[in-house]
Amino acid sequence: MHILVTNDDGVTAPGLLALAQAMRRLGKVSVLAPDHDWSGGGHVKTLNRPLRVRRVKLADGSSALTSDGAPSDCVALALMGLLNEKIDLVVSGVNTSANLGHDVTYSGTVTAVMEGIIWGVPGVAVSLDGRGVSSWELDYTTAVEVAALVVQTVIDKVLPDRTFLNVNVPHVPLDELQGIQLTRQGLRVYRDRLDKRQDPRGNDYYWIGGDRPTGVPKEGTDVGALAAGYASVTPLQLDLTAYHTLTLLADWEWPLPVFFAEPIASNGRVPTELVDVEMMEAFTGD
Repeated sequence: MHILVTNDDGVTAPGLLALAQAMRRLGKVSVLAPDHDWSGGGHVKTLNRPLRVRRVKLADGSSALTSDGAPSDCVALALMGLLNEKIDLVVSGVNTSANLGHDVTYSGTVTAVMEGIIWGVPGVAVSLDGRGVSSWELDYTTAVEVAALVVQTVIDKVLPDRTFLNVNVPHVPLDELQGIQLTRQGLRVYRDRLDKRQDPRGNDYYWIGGDRPTGVPKEGTDVGALAAGYASVTPLQLDLTAYHTLTLLADWEWPLPVFFAEPIASNGRVPTELVDVEMMEAFTGD
């Protein structure tokens, strides 16, 4: 089992080292991570400049590679041939704040794993609900133990094609963790604010600021699980099609002929060849 470990906080982040050390218990580990913090960078493919890669030493003396690209670039580099040995699993983290609900589209931690899915490699994204605590003051013990448990289970059971797991862990001692909940995405509440300033030459510039996001702690969601002291494990996929809306759109009157593709037309369901039916039924209650 060859595991690629990456993150979005940068190659020197303590959460990366803690995760790499935990993954070494499960297989061979290669580390390829950004050379600086890419938090909030989202899913990036760098095409307008060359990407540089260099070898560095982590704090425990182990060897790693670092790139000036985004987390998703790092994964792409590894899977396109920078590493000679085939990658079996991408594990990203440990992020210093939770990635819940809509966070996954912003998160470099999560989108690194999404890049692996594009290349046919399953993955697990791991985030710690640090709530603003400095990355060097966080205790990663619980997060990496949960990560090791989840990753070992993924290795043993094998994820369905084109799916990955988003794992969020509360910042509590291991003996205070309530357990693991299988969840759906919850609702994040963003409190962003535009901060307009002027430089010394009188030109306007802007910061996107505001308070830290909160969420609606509904039972069964990733937000609710963290609020109740559980680690959340949420299965995700890149297919963003709103399948339930296809039947609605078919009933609209369109100015041009519109053709509604089978088999969705007959039952409004996702084609069975696209998703794992058992997983879908488990999370929809059907």
